[in-house]
Amino acid sequence: MHKYLRAIGFSQIKNSKQLNELLTYSIKNAEDKLYSSKDDDTMFAQYYKSFGENIGIAICGEYDESNRFTMDYYYPYGKGICISSYEDITVERHAEKESYAGICDEVKVGVSLIFYLQNIVSYLKLKNSGRLPVKGTSLVLSALSNSGSIILPIYKDEYDRKKITKANIDRNRLLSAARKGDEEAIESLTLEDMDTYTIISKRILKEDIFTLVDTCFMPYGVQCDQYSILGEIVDCHLVTNSLTKEEIYQLSVNCNDLIFEVYINKMDLMGEPMIGRRFKGAIWMQGHINFPQ
Repeated sequence: MHKYLRAIGFSQIKNSKQLNELLTYSIKNAEDKLYSSKDDDTMFAQYYKSFGENIGIAICGEYDESNRFTMDYYYPYGKGICISSYEDITVERHAEKESYAGICDEVKVGVSLIFYLQNIVSYLKLKNSGRLPVKGTSLVLSALSNSGSIILPIYKDEYDRKKITKANIDRNRLLSAARKGDEEAIESLTLEDMDTYTIISKRILKEDIFTLVDTCFMPYGVQCDQYSILGEIVDCHLVTNSLTKEEIYQLSVNCNDLIFEVYINKMDLMGEPMIGRRFKGAIWMQGHINFPQ
C-alpha cells in the first residue's frame, strides 16, 4: 500500500483486494499510455489514470515478447502547474526497480533538491537514443502530503517585502559564487550565518520560532525525496476525487522563493488555508523535467 494514496483521495483503501481492484480499474481506463523500448524483448510502459484535476495514479511495468503486460509498481501523483527551477538536473535510477530520482542543485533552498521523477518514459527515450546529458531543461515540482497545518503569516509591509527580496537576491548571488569556489563569497556566507544564529539565539528566548522563521525547507526522515517545509500559500483551491468524492487541497506554496504545488487530503490538514497564510508539513517531492525538443 502506497503511503501517499490518501493524499489524492484514497484514504479508504485498507487491504490488498481493494488496492488490486483500484489498480486494475486504473489500467483499463488509463487516459495516457507511454512506451519506451527497454531491450530486445521487452518494452517499458507507463499508464496514467486521472482521478481529478492534476491528481491520479501512474502504473509502471513492461510488455514481454508475447505482448503481455506485467505491472512492476505504481505511485500516486500530483501535477505541478508552473516551472520551479531552471538549474541543471542529474537523474539516477533507484536500486530496486525501474524508477528514477532527479537531483537539482537549487541555490534557493541551500541543499541538493532530490525528487521522484514522474516522466520516466521521456527520460528513457533520451537515454536509449544516446542524447544524455541534456542541457537547457526546466523543472516542474509538485508534492504530496499526509499531514500539515496552517500557520498565520508574519506581518510584512511593502518596505519589508522589498528588503527581503533584495536580501534573497544577494544571498542567491553569493551562493552561486560560492559554488564556483569564490572564497570571498564563502566567507561572506559564513559570517552571515553566524550573525543570523546569534540574533535568533537571543530572540528565541522571548519569541516564538514561527515569528522568526518565515519559510524553511529541510530533509525529513530517512528517505531522500521527503522534506519538512514551511512556506507561504500563494494560491489555493479544492480538487474532488472523481471516484471517492474526497476533497483535496491544491496549495501553491512559495518556500525559499521555490514555488510548487502541494496536494493534501482535506481531512489531513489542520486549519483553513488562505492566500497569504503559511503551510507547514511533511511532503514527498515529485518532479517533471521539461526536456528541450
